[in-house]
Amino acid sequence: MLNLFPSRRTDWPQLSRRQWLSLASVAGAGGATGLDRAVRAESSTSNSGRARACISIFLCGGPSQPDLWDLKPEAASGIRSEFAPIATTVPGLQFSELIPQVARHADKLALIRSMTHTDNAHGTAIARSILGQKPVDPAAEYVARQDPPGVGAIVNRCLGVKGPLPSWVILPRYFGTNSPPYKGQSGGFLGRGWDPVMLDKERKGSLTDAPLTLGELELAEGMNTARLAARRHLSGSLGKTLQAESVASTNELFEAAHGLLGSPSVRQAFELAREPESLRERYGRNEYGQSLLLSRRLVESGVRFVNVFWTFFDTKGCQFNLWDNHGVANDVCGIDGQLTGRQQLTHQYCTPSFDRSFSALLEDLEERGLLHETLITVAGEFGRTPKINATGGRDHWAHCYTQLLAGGGVQGGAVWGASDRQGAYVARDPVSPDDFAATTLHAFGLTPETTITDPLGRPIPITPGHPVTALF
Repeated sequence: MLNLFPSRRTDWPQLSRRQWLSLASVAGAGGATGLDRAVRAESSTSNSGRARACISIFLCGGPSQPDLWDLKPEAASGIRSEFAPIATTVPGLQFSELIPQVARHADKLALIRSMTHTDNAHGTAIARSILGQKPVDPAAEYVARQDPPGVGAIVNRCLGVKGPLPSWVILPRYFGTNSPPYKGQSGGFLGRGWDPVMLDKERKGSLTDAPLTLGELELAEGMNTARLAARRHLSGSLGKTLQAESVASTNELFEAAHGLLGSPSVRQAFELAREPESLRERYGRNEYGQSLLLSRRLVESGVRFVNVFWTFFDTKGCQFNLWDNHGVANDVCGIDGQLTGRQQLTHQYCTPSFDRSFSALLEDLEERGLLHETLITVAGEFGRTPKINATGGRDHWAHCYTQLLAGGGVQGGAVWGASDRQGAYVARDPVSPDDFAATTLHAFGLTPETTITDPLGRPIPITPGHPVTALF
């Protein structure tokens, strides 16, 4: 089995003495004031990352940072979360009681509490956040061949593709709320050969009325390896006769597909049934938990970039933003129109499933010696308002929110930037979605000065953002 991780190093980058002293002072101060002064990564410690793979988790709809990882316990009623803060493994750093298992792994996480932009509309904010830059047409939301390539395509174009496994996989299917895929989920102007592999298994029913199984890489009904080989031979013969560029391009895609379906090692990488039942239970027997487990199998086997989109399907099979917890006044998360914002956030397929599966992923990667070379990112298109609305939820808020990183050379236990006392605006060190994408690329050793060539032969910088190098 192809393995991009030949070493089993277990070393982990440590915080500097100055950072630990800062943490100690935070622990002594306590309370929200102390949290506002939580450890700030130092630019003097910046290094290139050492990622060999990335698992990019997108919490579709905008996770509520005031209720998860940027609580303001000293704020006024109506702003302060109704969920209690709890201690983490980092002195002075508190998370919400909603994620106690993740709190036990805070020493592996780096938080950016100063994410910011100005777009509170789902579609265009999603497009920018996944693509990692503003689309040329600000109103355009869905993939187009003239787009800049997605982050997964950039990484593989710059570092090269090796072996039979796909280099970029999207789980459990592409992200589009009853629409085409949002931008950032294609190879863009690099061409179809750089597009991700999407299992794209049809969803019927909902999380509440049917058990979920993640689709595996399988031959179509009635197809076997002998017929597949015959088709490959016929395609090759036609390719020698017809020399048109379009035919050559199609043959390249056919060969890639044959490599996926015809290789036992590739198909085995997608077979979750090979995992112990106890581990599958640890991740959670739902689409989200099994997607994160499959992500670990894929990066362990050699896949370089995996996107996991955390969405929800209603009883009609329509895709919704699960983390869009407004409450009953605006039920767009598709769970139940009678649930309050609190009940939506605490629904079994929201924070409980995330707490379980994300903590399992961190543990699993660390135990296998893969965490230091596997970057994990947790993002959303924006956060939630400081003020709780009339139905107990929070509304869209792009002005200040939080995103996470772990592994891949990232300093554990670090916090970059800060929100103000109410969590409304950035108090220091703003980071844009473009900067976050640049930080992901930096983990692979790719700088903003790195270029790729567009169809006209022009060198195009891979990112307009500025990486937060201090986190490495």
